[in-house]
Amino acid sequence: MEVLRRARGDELLRPGELRALRERLRLIAPQHDLKTVVACAFDHRTRMLPFIFADLRMPPAGVRAIGSALADSGFDKTRIVLQQWNRAFAPSRMRLDGAIPDLFLVSSMQIHTAACKALIRDACRIDPAQRPLIIAGGPKTIYEPWDVFDATDAAAGDSVGRDRAQGGRGVAGADVAVTGEEYVLLNLLEVVLAIRGRGEPLRSAYQRARDAGLLESIPGLVYARTDERGAAIELVDTGTQRLVGDLDELPHPVIGMRLLEAPSGAATLAAQALAPGRVRRYGSIASLVMTFGCKFNCPYCPIPAYNQRQHRVKSGERIADEFRRLHDEFGIRYFFGTDDNFFNSEERTLEIVETLARSTIGGKLFRKRVRWGTEVTVHDTLKLREHIPTVRAAGVRALWLGVEDMTATLVKKGQSVDKTTEAFQLLTRHGICPMPMMMHHDTQPLVSRSGAYGLLNQARLLRKAGAISLQVLMMTPATGSKLYDGAFSSGLVYASAGGRPVEQHMLDANYVVASESRQPWKKQLNILAAYLYFYNPVRLLIAIVRPKSRLYLADAGMQMLGMYGLVQTARRTLGWAFRLMRGGIVRRTDKPRSPIPIRALHLPATAEASTLVTLGGVERPGQTVQPAAGAAGVGGS
Repeated sequence: MEVLRRARGDELLRPGELRALRERLRLIAPQHDLKTVVACAFDHRTRMLPFIFADLRMPPAGVRAIGSALADSGFDKTRIVLQQWNRAFAPSRMRLDGAIPDLFLVSSMQIHTAACKALIRDACRIDPAQRPLIIAGGPKTIYEPWDVFDATDAAAGDSVGRDRAQGGRGVAGADVAVTGEEYVLLNLLEVVLAIRGRGEPLRSAYQRARDAGLLESIPGLVYARTDERGAAIELVDTGTQRLVGDLDELPHPVIGMRLLEAPSGAATLAAQALAPGRVRRYGSIASLVMTFGCKFNCPYCPIPAYNQRQHRVKSGERIADEFRRLHDEFGIRYFFGTDDNFFNSEERTLEIVETLARSTIGGKLFRKRVRWGTEVTVHDTLKLREHIPTVRAAGVRALWLGVEDMTATLVKKGQSVDKTTEAFQLLTRHGICPMPMMMHHDTQPLVSRSGAYGLLNQARLLRKAGAISLQVLMMTPATGSKLYDGAFSSGLVYASAGGRPVEQHMLDANYVVASESRQPWKKQLNILAAYLYFYNPVRLLIAIVRPKSRLYLADAGMQMLGMYGLVQTARRTLGWAFRLMRGGIVRRTDKPRSPIPIRALHLPATAEASTLVTLGGVERPGQTVQPAAGAAGVGGS
């Protein structure tokens, strides 16, 4: 497993460092007049439960944060394009303020890799003399950065791929991968702009900075050294990013909301961003970053390693201001907190909810103006049982709880059948909808004759306790988690079934792609059976007459969304179940790895060093270790 050794206490940036960087960039931004397009890659084959409504109605927080950071740093000619809304968008045809952008950024989750690579390939069709600097980021790049440096697809007849196959100059791939947050990107821009000549293409200035070794002191980057054709011959990993400790330093999310491209079927960009008055029509739910980090260390989850065991928060006053401005400017009433575990720290949680509970919007209390939800755990919900009325007064109307397995057979996070039932009833009693998130696994049957071990047994108990929605996903190894390496080396992961290869869009845990079961098709059908048990016309009628929630028609609304989502889920996964039934399963024994040698820059470990997982534990063949003078972050083996 790839590890990073770093001195303790070196995980966070100095207070005020992100603000200072943005202030420095504002001073030089007018000299460069950068034009930037930030694209959110989205594979529409992933449209099914449990996110089938929110995936289109909630603009992702990540790309909005990057857009906000750029605009707040003085680069206001920035546009955010969501493939959710702009399926036909073609980077090769993008023009911003009448010109090809200087900078093209692509953010992607792992399940959207195919769409991400297609965007990069198309951007590489632009003439090299005018081609923008291409930067990849997002969860995909954090854990598998090497995969964005070769996006060619010669087998599909792609012209750039053909050029490469014939030894030509057309090599499709990102120029650099950002494996961190806003600070890393802005730090990169500051270094490149410091040496950029008047009228020089940004990509040319970047290449000069790279070749001069100026990027080695920026932790959180992976960049390519290339041959004369532009093909990557070596990747350089500058190590793990330093994190912003005080989230109040982040740019305001309202800035990013002003940069959204209007939904359309065109391949080009509109002359103007989506008008503020129309944002609510398409993005009726706003996602907000409020806290980062979780005290639990579940082996299937990459969150603790990504956050370097840190818990970071915004102040209650800052969060209240974000709610208020997004509501006032765009008319948005529904929000989702992108927390890893909002109840992680009792003291910090109470500071936030007590502030929101006494805050107002337009002269009315928050709970009268906005409704929001976020993610918590059963254990922490019960710890805060006395404060749930305050949580409700802060505007919270739904909480997604990581139940996983009520019997704690899969993982122990302080939950049990009795505790889960108690937590759900507690929330329901105070007008907060409990929304369980469950994981199906190899040893769990569909139904158990006694107890609560069976999947349907647990669905019944959760519904009875007040759940109005249900999320059931198959236990699948996640990049960056402790289980990832072992899942491949043990042969748990499938390469193909029934002649169909496992594609990256299938790694959303809706598909059974890793199992020791002799009848994995039953596991696939179990997921559909659980959804059908929970979402069906009979329950819809009951929800209308005797709803589980105090919120008007919330129960019935979730039933309708659930039934629609179930149809889409069945349509996409039943074929896979039949392939699993036919057999012919081929298993993997090798984990994903870079075909390009990676050189990791590092500093000598000290006696105070700690060990952290980096880049999802992905092995990097051909890697050598070479110290970088002045390197601020490290990556080693």
